Amino acid sequence: MTALSSDNCSFQYQLHQTNQPLDGNCLLFLIILGKILLNILTLVMRRKNTYQNFMEYFCISLTFIDLLLLVNISIISYFRDFVLLGIRFTTYHICLFTQIISFTYGFLHYPVFLIACIDYYLNFSKTTKLPFKCQKFFYFFTVILIWISVLAYVLGDPTIYQSLKAQNVYSHQCPFYISSQSYWLSFFIVVILFMAFTTSWSEVITLIQAMRVTSYMNETILYFPFSSHSSYTVNSKKILLPKFIICFLGTWLPFVLLQVIILLLKVQIPAYIEMNIPWLYFVNSFLIATVYWFNCHKLDLRDIALPVDPFVNWKCCFIPLIIHNLEQSEKPISIII
Repeated sequence: MTALSSDNCSFQYQLHQTNQPLDGNCLLFLIILGKILLNILTLVMRRKNTYQNFMEYFCISLTFIDLLLLVNISIISYFRDFVLLGIRFTTYHICLFTQIISFTYGFLHYPVFLIACIDYYLNFSKTTKLPFKCQKFFYFFTVILIWISVLAYVLGDPTIYQSLKAQNVYSHQCPFYISSQSYWLSFFIVVILFMAFTTSWSEVITLIQAMRVTSYMNETILYFPFSSHSSYTVNSKKILLPKFIICFLGTWLPFVLLQVIILLLKVQIPAYIEMNIPWLYFVNSFLIATVYWFNCHKLDLRDIALPVDPFVNWKCCFIPLIIHNLEQSEKPISIII
């Protein structure tokens, strides 16, 4: 079994070496605790009328895994050296478990992105109509399967095993895996957003100047004025793109700027921190917008099942195309200048 090198491996693991002693378990405990609180806060802040989908189930499972890791760290930190089921646990296992979780999280970005994309496409095309209970079981089974598959890959990969085994010799060091998947996925999303904004920046500025905050069906929304020259199907991508950009950036602009800073400064964030629920919901909103924009020619805008997002209200993009007399039926709340 050979050591890890860039010459004999088809892919390269990026390990962020830190001279972090295992006595710093309190800091690791606080970091994971803060991440769990952030995940729970994000779940509480989401809109409650969202339908069941793969991303929702995976976000809940991620919170459970983080909580399980926190409990393990707490137990080992408290007892320090004990035997359970014939296995001796010491403070070294805190680093080992966190490393395994980091590798597992680091390899989950692409599979979760792909499965969520397929899930939204199938829901949009309505090719599969499963009963509600069967759909819940299917999502639950898919989430369990993806966790087991990635964990089995991490534990069975020789190079990962060798890197974990080497830390048993140099126990004063506790390196954590830096995921290249999250970097390239973030780079891809930022580039797509930049290209979309560049191609329609004039329309975006015009809509921002003309849009208003109004009330529709007892819900506060952004109202984009309807153009008399537009139609229900012709050039609908051109019509919807600036509206999608405004709705997306209006919700996720701070997170987009954070991703730009991370990319420009090449900040190395351990995978056990980087895989979090705010990041997943950010990717989720991007996927919803992408799927509906590419398939907008299939939409019957007069009888549309609007996309449901835990944070972004995509209804604002479609209401002007569905109801032209909204100004007469609903009284505007305010005007944005």
